[in-house]
Parts: sequence; structure tokens; C-alpha cells
Amino acid sequence: MTSSPPVPAPVARLRAKLLTALAGDPTGMAPYVRAIAEGDDAGYFVENGPAWTVHAGMGTLVAGIRALLLQALHPGALAGVHDWSRYREDPIGRLTGTVRWVITLTYGSKSQADAETARVGRFHQRVQGAYVAGDGGERRYTAEDHDLVRWVHIAFTDAFLRSHQAYGGAIPGGPDAYVADWATAGRLMRIPDPPRTEAALRAELEGFLDRGELRRDERVDDVVRFLRKPPFTGLMGVAYRVLFAAAVATFPPRLRKLLGVRRSWLPVKTTTRLILRITERALGSGPRAQDMARLRLRRLGL
Repeated sequence: MTSSPPVPAPVARLRAKLLTALAGDPTGMAPYVRAIAEGDDAGYFVENGPAWTVHAGMGTLVAGIRALLLQALHPGALAGVHDWSRYREDPIGRLTGTVRWVITLTYGSKSQADAETARVGRFHQRVQGAYVAGDGGERRYTAEDHDLVRWVHIAFTDAFLRSHQAYGGAIPGGPDAYVADWATAGRLMRIPDPPRTEAALRAELEGFLDRGELRRDERVDDVVRFLRKPPFTGLMGVAYRVLFAAAVATFPPRLRKLLGVRRSWLPVKTTTRLILRITERALGSGPRAQDMARLRLRRLGL
């Protein structure tokens, strides 16, 4: 029996950095990921269904950047990040917190998903302040405001759908199926009637634009500058710059103009797919969240 060849040190270091960013653990098996194998129900999302497929794809690396860029265009959502988040001092920590919520909702049991949603809700209860709205008037906000939570859900759904369409594979049931599937997350966050089709999602996004609720200011420019050049070095820094360009390329011209970004002249789609393949190889074939979910499902006879 032959053993597998040792992983080159640079690849091992890259893998540890990626898994720390994505799962909060250099092995990719943080305690909350292992806990997904526990629980007594199938969870909110069907095995190998739309949400499982999209959130397991490598396109999520692009989607995360795209979601942060898009969310920043709403001054209320951006005020919450600017005033309460430590994204500058601890960008990895903020990323892993979001990833934990997505992974737990997608692959965990219903009780785990409910507990994780409650954890996020408790944090949101203390997030409040004021911002200058698109019409120039000052408004008070809390992170639980329905319009802000709705915007974040729409930005997230649009980012993951567009990124998967550009850099991933097929979605079981197509785009409408993913939007309808992830609407469950919106309902868990107490969003009334979240969009359930791609057309409805696009209409809501266009509505925010047409009503003048989205705006660019110095805070947006600050976020764009940070997201363009975060404190990543070496191979991870090189790969990230490609992923940022990939995220920008998925925006329609109207949103790119509002963000103040331009499409790269480089062959972004080809380069991104290469980077994602290399990243997938670097991550290896070890157990992941969906594998933990399958262990739970098999134990329950589902």
C-alpha cells in the first residue's frame, strides 16, 4: 500500500489560511462544523438541493466579496458595518462569522439553524445609530429594521446566484429554485415575503436603485478600497486580487458605476476559473460541512 505524497509546504500554508478564513479553523473542522453531524432532523434544506449546491461551490469565494460590495451601497447597512464591525482590524473574524451562519443554516439541523439565527439576532439587537439616507436626510436605524434586513438578504442572494452562474456549474432546478430555496433563510430572519424567483429578486434590487435608496459616498469608497486591497499577502493576496476582479465583472454597468469600479481588461473569467481550480486542489478532499450533514442524515435513516 503506497502512501500519498506529502503536501508541499507552500500549499499546506495556503490551505491553512484559506480554511481559517472560511471555517475559522486551519483544518476546516471548527467545532460548529463538526456539530453539524449531530441533531435530530434533516434541516431546512434538501440534500444536494439548490442551496447545498451553490453554497458548496467554489464560486462562493467570489460571492462573498460581491455581497460585501453590494451591501455597502445601502447607507443604513453600511452604517451598521462601519459603526459596529471590526472589519478593518479583524477582516477574517468578520468573514468567518458570516460563513458560520451560512454553513449552519444550509447544512445544520433545524434546531442548530434556529440557534445560529438567534445568535445573530442577539448581536443585531445592540446595533443602532444614524445614517444619511439616499435623499440626504438623516435617519435612525437598528440592525433589525425590516428594510435593512431585506436589503442584506437580497444582496446576499443576488451575489451568490450571480457568482455561481458565472463561475460555478448548474443549479438543480435552475436560478428560480435557488432563490426560492434561500428564501427560507429570509423567513428565518423575519423578512416578510422574501423574493422567490430570479425575476422577483432582480425587480427588488432595481427597486432599491430606482427609489434612490442606494448611494455612493466616502464610506463606500473606503469599503471598496479596503476590499480591493485587504491585508492578504503572498499567494493568497494574488488570488484575492483576481477574485475581486471576478466579483466586479458580475455587476451590471449601473451598479459598477455606482460603486465607482471598472471591469478589468484582463481575461477575468478564464483566470478566475483557473484560480478556483487551484484553490479547490489546495483545499484538498477532506471532510466538509456537507459531509457532516450527510453523516447526520444517514444516522437518521434519511
